[in-house]
Amino acid sequence: MAENVEPAVDFVTLGMFIIGTLLDDIYPPEGSDQKPQLNVIGGAGTYSAVGARLFSPPPQSKTVGWIVDAGNDFPTEIQTTIEAWDTGVLIRDRPAPTTRGWNGYSGNQHRAFRYLTEKKRLSADDLTPALLKSKSFHLISNPLRCIDQVKNILKWRRVASGTAARSPIIIWEPVPDLCTAEELENTMKALKYVDVVSPNHEELAALFGLSTPDKVDKDMVEELAGRLLENGVGAEGNGAVVVRAGALGCFVSHRTASQWLPAFHQDASKVIDPTGGGNGFLGGFAVGLVRKEDYVEAARWGSVAASFCIEQTGVPQLNAPTFFGQQPEKWNGVNVFDRLSDFSKRTA
Repeated sequence: MAENVEPAVDFVTLGMFIIGTLLDDIYPPEGSDQKPQLNVIGGAGTYSAVGARLFSPPPQSKTVGWIVDAGNDFPTEIQTTIEAWDTGVLIRDRPAPTTRGWNGYSGNQHRAFRYLTEKKRLSADDLTPALLKSKSFHLISNPLRCIDQVKNILKWRRVASGTAARSPIIIWEPVPDLCTAEELENTMKALKYVDVVSPNHEELAALFGLSTPDKVDKDMVEELAGRLLENGVGAEGNGAVVVRAGALGCFVSHRTASQWLPAFHQDASKVIDPTGGGNGFLGGFAVGLVRKEDYVEAARWGSVAASFCIEQTGVPQLNAPTFFGQQPEKWNGVNVFDRLSDFSKRTA
């Protein structure tokens, strides 16, 4: 249980402040020979937790904190999978059905999403004392809710840790539906409360009332990210804007430097399902930022995490270590840190 997490928690994801895990029904583009995938483990919180867990083999796995509200229809096999990750997860039973989402894709991988069941909101009030002491938090919410939840996290954190507690890293992923020009003013206000803001390139354009061309416009991304930075990210303006740009990779920009990083997978045939790639990116990014304290290096971790999340439908497969733990664990048959090393050499 999360209350017994040792050592101190590095990372907490609360998904969309709705639920840690949901069941996804995924429908491929029309005309595709792929079949719909039902009852797939999903949710922003799940993929974000996986992104952090990839870089956290036991005993560090316990430093990945998150909350799962398991409904009365929650599949046993999914709970078994989650427990095998050995994270600092708090699984809570609820009498209602598990939150379920519908995911549909067009031919250009544009994703449409809607909830099929009532969504269960979470808030800072749901966090245990151990989770409140985390070094980083990943939030997905609208701007005003982001401000409210950051304030509450810090309030309850002071209660749990004392007034001298170090401020955590706050990573904010704006909720897609409210990345609109009408919310730009509130977004600018919320930037003062976070350390990193990470929209994707379509959401960034929508914030400024612009449409997104079929091909990512790097100049547009750089200009609009610069406008967010001019407003100031973080209380002291030392935060970063990290724009996730799909197959083109990501753009990292902060007060002193900016840099593009490519996506890990350059072969499109390696990308089976992009669902969860952005959330996984931010889970890996958060842990990388906690441990390396460098935005670009953290984005490398995020890029590698995303690569594992999109190689299959659903979450990546953990391959248990052999020889009583003497061999490193693998995900999808790959050593995560070997992949990170390769990517670091490519992007040095």
